[in-house]
Amino acid sequence: MQTGAQKKLVILFWVLALLDIISLIADLKPAHYVVKIMLVPVLIILLNSAKNSRGKKILLTGLIFSWIGDGLLLFESQHSMFFIAGLASFLTTHIFYIIYFLSISSATVSLLKKQPVWILPVIAYGASLVWFLFPHLGPMKIPVIAYAAVISTMLICSLHAYGKVNEAAGKLYVLGALAFVLSDSLLAINKFYQPTPYAGVFIMLTYCAAQYLIVSGFMRIKKGLGGLDRLEGLASHQPL
Repeated sequence: MQTGAQKKLVILFWVLALLDIISLIADLKPAHYVVKIMLVPVLIILLNSAKNSRGKKILLTGLIFSWIGDGLLLFESQHSMFFIAGLASFLTTHIFYIIYFLSISSATVSLLKKQPVWILPVIAYGASLVWFLFPHLGPMKIPVIAYAAVISTMLICSLHAYGKVNEAAGKLYVLGALAFVLSDSLLAINKFYQPTPYAGVFIMLTYCAAQYLIVSGFMRIKKGLGGLDRLEGLASHQPL
């Protein structure tokens, strides 16, 4: 159950998201720069207000790197290094999300252990996207391949988390990871293959949905279900 303050933060986040989308449609760059940099901090405050504390620092760190990435990508038109640095920031975000998903422990069996076949479509999609973009990547081939591998892993790890938390949280985690894959796929196609009208609108819409769904999933974890008991590093996570 969300508190009054949390509900206000959710409303503020989506108002800001709407304003950002309007600024993109109207090509109001100064407004876009101001509003975009405010989005993730609202989610950071929202996440920090959650009563559940296990794993919170991991997700907060991921959100902070997302915020850094948002800021860097605002200047990608000025120099290619801003895009590369932004890509590295978001890659770090996904690594922290992977750590979080893998660190969830409970008595229930992982979805991937029961139905490992779910890994195949994720790998197939990631490989297909890289294959499609490969002739257009130029010097960005290795960074894009690495990024595709990490975000595909993040989606797979969200499937691992499904079932280890209550159903509401598990669904939100998977939907958030899917939205992140879609957002990054649209960004890659728009940047490396062919720019399309209003691509920025759909990229931001799916990006906002992804971040909100993951934060919302964490806030819906019920006490005693899917507790994070081992967060001392990658070496201690529970195997699939």
